[in-house]
Amino acid sequence: MAAMAAALRGLGGRFRWRMPAVAGGVRGAAQGAVAGQWDYDLLVIGGGSGGLACAKEAAQLGRKVAVVDYVEPSPRGTRWGLGGTCVNVGCIPKKLMHQAALLGGLIRDAPHYGWEVAQPVPHDWRKMAEAVQNHVKSLNWGHRVQLHDRKVKYFNVKAGFVDKHTVRGVAKGGKEILLSADHIVIATGGRPRYPAHIEGALEYGITSDDIFWLKESPGKTLVVGASYVALECAGFLTGIGLDVTVMMRSIPLRGFDQQMSSLVTEHMASHGTRFLRGCTPSQVRRLLDGQLQVTWEDHTTGKEGTGTFNTVLWAVGRVPDTRSLNLEKAGVDTSPNTQKILVDSREATSVPHIYAIGDVVEGRPELTPTAVMAGRLLAQRLFGGSSDLMDYDKVPTTVFTPLEYGCVGLSEEEAVARHGQEHVEVYHAHYKPLEFTVPGRDASQCYVKMVCLREPPQPVLGLHFLGPNAGEVTQGFALGIKCGASYVQVMQTVGIHPTCSEEVVKLRISKRSGLDPTVTGCG
Repeated sequence: MAAMAAALRGLGGRFRWRMPAVAGGVRGAAQGAVAGQWDYDLLVIGGGSGGLACAKEAAQLGRKVAVVDYVEPSPRGTRWGLGGTCVNVGCIPKKLMHQAALLGGLIRDAPHYGWEVAQPVPHDWRKMAEAVQNHVKSLNWGHRVQLHDRKVKYFNVKAGFVDKHTVRGVAKGGKEILLSADHIVIATGGRPRYPAHIEGALEYGITSDDIFWLKESPGKTLVVGASYVALECAGFLTGIGLDVTVMMRSIPLRGFDQQMSSLVTEHMASHGTRFLRGCTPSQVRRLLDGQLQVTWEDHTTGKEGTGTFNTVLWAVGRVPDTRSLNLEKAGVDTSPNTQKILVDSREATSVPHIYAIGDVVEGRPELTPTAVMAGRLLAQRLFGGSSDLMDYDKVPTTVFTPLEYGCVGLSEEEAVARHGQEHVEVYHAHYKPLEFTVPGRDASQCYVKMVCLREPPQPVLGLHFLGPNAGEVTQGFALGIKCGASYVQVMQTVGIHPTCSEEVVKLRISKRSGLDPTVTGCG
């Protein structure tokens, strides 16, 4: 282990580091680079899921590769290791804390199944957080080891373009290094947006960059926003027993099917999460006892409201992490509205040998698996003779709220907008999971619907599933839908009994019929 650590520390050893005081010398070195004589075949800026996948694939194909990654601490000072948002402050810690909340529900169910468990069972935030953080740190180390094993050079420096083939890296201590490459991939992802116009937002609020790294419980929490990040965080915080309020300006889960989104928040509200709808905060200030007093405007009543909380969590969107890249020096174009990087179907930017993948790109799904696949396919096109392009159509995803919501394809609204109401058929059903029956759980929001073209054989345009293990259910059906499955084919598929996923192949009631779907059960 010590030998490995020494090797990792020495990855950049053959390059000469320069201090900012000799910046002129650095510029001279850049100007002296001879076309075709680059340090690397591929330089990846960003050590998240997409960037690492691209780098590893290129290295597997025998190319000389380097990864540059640097995490700017959050305004609260939170920092983390290699692996990007998903590993450190996204999918992985989120799913683990979601699991912690689900276990709380199972403990409450246990007596109904014969387990004598004294109620209520307290939750220990410190113990959970330490276990989650330790797992994340093991993944950080694992990524470094994988890069080393594949002979990919890793530089923990903040990168900025000098010219179209050269990047300047600045280390934490201020030292500088120049790296040049034939091909460059930008995969820097995004960071949470702070509502800087709100007094006290930056000083007293936190974001998803911080919540998973808190040593102590956040206590009574106000979550501002209605994105999947907002609802997922509010869901697991409520699930572990905290007092949680969600403040929504408008609709929940914008961009998702709105009927399903309403059922998600309806379920959360019935299980303890409070919602302030049509409200926007105007001020956050710290009281003498350390609590945070939040003032907001209720746009429905026109009145002002106030409340006190231990923690205010901003979940009001994300911004691309491009500010320090000096993209203009390389000639890379960005969207004037979002500042995200513009690319073509080959992930190429306005500069042919500079590419961008993942959340930093305009018009791409902000999902880890799409970035990973896009990165691998890009490396295969550049160095493996492939011509396969990333297909961003019918990408499945799941929102890990307490009652999970999985979907693939078009929402009902999108299908109607694209094809017209008269050409769309929607099959739907409420159902009750078998595991809900014994403890008497409410299944009012367990629901599935399939959006199809009306013309036979009724190709499936979208599938939406709300219930336990929604990600597992949706992943299974995503293959068929990706391959062009029709409603007829789905109905000819034999279900696995007794499961929640079999409800998908039992959909018989159309919304057009005007009949209410009967609640079906797995028993």
